[in-house]
Amino acid sequence: MSDSQRFPVAAHTLAYLAHRGAYSREQAVSSSVLAASIPTNPVVIRRMTTQLSKAGLVATCSGVSGGAWLLKKADAIHLDEVLSAVHGCAHLGSAPPGAKGCPVGQAIPKAVNEAMKVANSAASGALAKITVADLIDNI
Repeated sequence: MSDSQRFPVAAHTLAYLAHRGAYSREQAVSSSVLAASIPTNPVVIRRMTTQLSKAGLVATCSGVSGGAWLLKKADAIHLDEVLSAVHGCAHLGSAPPGAKGCPVGQAIPKAVNEAMKVANSAASGALAKITVADLIDNI
């Protein structure tokens, strides 16, 4: 999965689990059901839930009756922590190195990187104000 898709798929996964009220092993949702909602391959979902599990957002169990469930209430999961959990792409990247000997090429990468840091910080701050519960409010 591309970096740009990690965060949206993770947010979708968590929103689906919250919508289904999956807060215990008995309420676990299988990777095939989650994958059908996105739509993607169940393997992608299992990789995603592994990352979300490492971050303490979900728990998983394998097998025929396996699946994933939330470890926190939807209103306690902020999207900045989801982004961090899956190392997603909400950042703008980094400037390539400039050409040596070119006054613009030597100075611009640092200036562009500083501008991108400010933008990334703003994006993270905005995501910190949004919860998974906010995502499903209109469902």
